Amino acid sequence: MNGVMAKGFDERKAVFEKLLKLEKGNDRTHNLGCLRIMDYGRYVFSCLIEDDAVLPPYKGSTLRGIFGHALKKVVCALKKQNCAECLLADRCIYPTVFEIPSKVNETSGRKRIAQPPHPYVIEPPDDSKTRYLQGDSLDFSLILFGDACDNLAYFIYAFEQIGGIGIGKRVNGKSASFTLREVRSDNKIIYSKTDGKIKKHSATSTLSAQTFAETLEEGLFDIELELITPLRLKYQNGLNADLPFDVLTRAILRRISSLFAYHGEGEPALDYRGLVTRAKEIAVTESHIAWYDWRRYSSRQEQAMMMGGMVGKINYAGVTGEYLPLLRFCELAHLGKATTFGLGKIKVIQK
Repeated sequence: MNGVMAKGFDERKAVFEKLLKLEKGNDRTHNLGCLRIMDYGRYVFSCLIEDDAVLPPYKGSTLRGIFGHALKKVVCALKKQNCAECLLADRCIYPTVFEIPSKVNETSGRKRIAQPPHPYVIEPPDDSKTRYLQGDSLDFSLILFGDACDNLAYFIYAFEQIGGIGIGKRVNGKSASFTLREVRSDNKIIYSKTDGKIKKHSATSTLSAQTFAETLEEGLFDIELELITPLRLKYQNGLNADLPFDVLTRAILRRISSLFAYHGEGEPALDYRGLVTRAKEIAVTESHIAWYDWRRYSSRQEQAMMMGGMVGKINYAGVTGEYLPLLRFCELAHLGKATTFGLGKIKVIQK
């Protein structure tokens, strides 16, 4: 890093220290470490469709479903045992990924968090393609948080195994099989079907306050928020197609606090109340968001479920720099309900 770049980084870091505050009575002090640290990894799975396939326009539920079945098949030692009653539950990967216990640990700050977050997000393809021919590619991403990053090999093996069982609606009497060709992270191949081995890699990084320090500037900004996949937020006792900035801020803080409390070094000591209060002063200048209904079938509950959410774009004016790193975090981690299906994917454009 040259002298000019280092100076610029130090200036932004200093701004960041001022903006992320701990509140002690009327005295506010700054703390660069308030976001703590959490392991994070994003992995792109590239698959080859072996048979003609019919998949839904939004493939998050399909991928999430096969992931759950495959992982349980791969790691479960007592297959007829209920997870809650299994003697190996505390040591098994499956329940730590899919059945996060709702126990609270008052020393870690978890007592404020009602629903523990799962340590993964599946990002399906952005397109709405439904018909795949033999030889077509199907790529998706798997985002991991915390200790789940250490179990990447099991997740790769699970998707490799489920490829032979098939995916999507039955065509000519069977679901379409697929082959996992490779897994990439940061554009580097860390697994290839050719040799069947996971290469040594440093694909896991850590998220902390410093991760987002370079996004900070002083002043007020206009931003455009794009809701790429349905965003499900519950407020005013219901799901709404409206997104005031204070409602968005509450959702962001919930996501950050819950992920770090359960999968990082503990719930960050942010100025929660102040951030929400100040967010009420930030105006919506233009909104083109609408409700998108998405239907999925839950094999566990044996019924169809509506999983709609907001999609589109919304503009805000007068956004202060303290919100930018929090928004950037949710660009990586998603936002709102049902993030494991890939919902709540956002993009922030600073104008």
